[in-house]
Amino acid sequence: MQSGIQEPGGGVGRYYRCDLRRNARVSTEITGYAVSAFVYLFTRTGRDAYLDAALRAARFLTAAAWKQDLSIYPFEHGDGAPALAYFFDTGIIVRGLLALWNTTADPALLDRACEAAESMSRDFADGSTLHPILELPSKRPLPHEPQWSRRPGCYQLKSAMAWHDLAELTGEPDYYAWFEATLETALAGEQSFLPGETPEKTMDRLHAYAYFLEALLKVAERGAVRAALAGGIQRATRYLREIAPCFERSDVYAQLLRVRLIAEREAGVPLDEAAAAHEAEELLTFQFDSADSRSSGAFSFGRRGDGLLPFANPVSTAFCVQAHEMWQDRGRAAPLIELAALI
Repeated sequence: MQSGIQEPGGGVGRYYRCDLRRNARVSTEITGYAVSAFVYLFTRTGRDAYLDAALRAARFLTAAAWKQDLSIYPFEHGDGAPALAYFFDTGIIVRGLLALWNTTADPALLDRACEAAESMSRDFADGSTLHPILELPSKRPLPHEPQWSRRPGCYQLKSAMAWHDLAELTGEPDYYAWFEATLETALAGEQSFLPGETPEKTMDRLHAYAYFLEALLKVAERGAVRAALAGGIQRATRYLREIAPCFERSDVYAQLLRVRLIAEREAGVPLDEAAAAHEAEELLTFQFDSADSRSSGAFSFGRRGDGLLPFANPVSTAFCVQAHEMWQDRGRAAPLIELAALI
């Protein structure tokens, strides 16, 4: 709230470089995550300052960030920003707008969320393929590359949660159909998503694979989904433990812990208490304690060996805060968050 990662216009920087003491460019995706995070913090604390921050971020997304002439969200905002649009980012933005709509019932939020969800199908879908990145203004798909974020994959199911959320709100059958098609493709391809070419790339893919696991929670009552959840949690745990001594990401610890806790409730997947406690303990070791007020209290993106990387990351922070609170809730026998509140 006081770090300056949210700029006066409401947009949120991708990260703060602690060594350079400056923000990265404003990201529409990260601003979408920030809306969800601020709404979550508001519901936890009742502090109006969090709601105000969510409203500022949402106004940025519904107005300045939306390219009205193309009916699409660009990747980043500002002079010199790459002329690109991402499928994944759009779904995250939709879910952020819906999180705030659930709190305020502002029709402008739902209207823009529906427009963006339509863009996800109209602009990115090509048969059974969801192209991850488009050039703007042509909307031509970029050639797929080996890097996970530059090719289709099971991780895209996290953004397709936006279609499921809207289907529940509106009853629109197309939204259900788009989610179900993405789910079928994701389940068919998830086994080939891990590992990556190197241990470090596998750790990056674990972050994306956790997105897939998070999205499965939407339909966790289905037998095939429950099996994929249980098996996926075990696979992710094994890779995380193997790779952590050389490179580890805070968001992977947080995402895996969140999935464990909700999968137990939604699908009856037995909770590995020792593994969950380990993840809850480890994620706190990524929090900065710094004389720099712009990073103190934030969570680092990751660590190599004993050294935290100099990226104070707002999404890593949001994931770690929520995962920590969920673990604390379990310890005091308090109800877990509803799935719609998952950042």
